[in-house]
Amino acid sequence: MGTLLGFDYGTKKIGIAVGQTITATATPLTTLLASAQKPNWDEISKLITIWQPEALVVGLPLDLDDSETETAPRAQRFARQLEGRYRLPVYMADEKLTSMVALQELKGRHSAYGDADAIAAKLILETWLSEQ
Repeated sequence: MGTLLGFDYGTKKIGIAVGQTITATATPLTTLLASAQKPNWDEISKLITIWQPEALVVGLPLDLDDSETETAPRAQRFARQLEGRYRLPVYMADEKLTSMVALQELKGRHSAYGDADAIAAKLILETWLSEQ
């Protein structure tokens, strides 16, 4: 494949990371604020144009028992919207505990990527890459 963008979807914020299939690694990019629970499509479009991803990965919110959380349908809708707007393959990846791990990663140290949502997107993307 090549370059991928990963998304940690939320109704208020969406963390975004970029990754490579060759190295199976990802880097946090940014977090975009949503307006009235709607994604900032202009900024997402800019990132799609800049990075030219071959596919997109969206985190699927699951509980510890692997059941979908109440926000899972919204994340799935966001994934369908990405696919429809950008005509790219969109994959869902288990995002269980990624926000907690991202916060732990930031705790007690200064990070160049001080944004937990973008770090969560990185973890989501790396999880998906490791499963491929």
